[in-house]
Amino acid sequence: MTAEQLDSFWSVARHQTRTNPVPGYLGTFSGEALVPPAWAFGATPEQADELIALVLDGTKTATAGAAWDYEHEGEQLPRVGDLAIILDGAQQPRALIEVTRVDVVPFEDVDAEHAHLEGEGDRSLDHWRTVHEQFFTEHASHDRGFDPTMPIVLERFRVLYPR
Repeated sequence: MTAEQLDSFWSVARHQTRTNPVPGYLGTFSGEALVPPAWAFGATPEQADELIALVLDGTKTATAGAAWDYEHEGEQLPRVGDLAIILDGAQQPRALIEVTRVDVVPFEDVDAEHAHLEGEGDRSLDHWRTVHEQFFTEHASHDRGFDPTMPIVLERFRVLYPR
């Protein structure tokens, strides 16, 4: 993804949604506008493509991340109202989302409703736990390993663009 592609996507999305991040928002300046952070779901291009497809068809309206990764990377936890540009596996901007809810709970306390909202597999809690235990083990940036009591950041979001 080039800066020009991101700027172009943000310019259209911002205009279509009449959105402008507030001061203090985490993002980068481009011209006169603050550009939201851009990232992809998953850890591989294939996962990014699968998950952005679920976002765009309305199936995926939630995600989860290990709080220990946020801490290790020095990243602020998401907040309600945060915006993000979601990329596909080729790092192309595909959607603008807004965070609508954030909860931090132990892995073992993630519920069936959240698993369903993530939209993956058969949308069951058993599937969610299996896939996410593997993901949090294989793709952790921290060195604490997997623990069923580890804090998980649960986000709900809505797609602002494209609608």
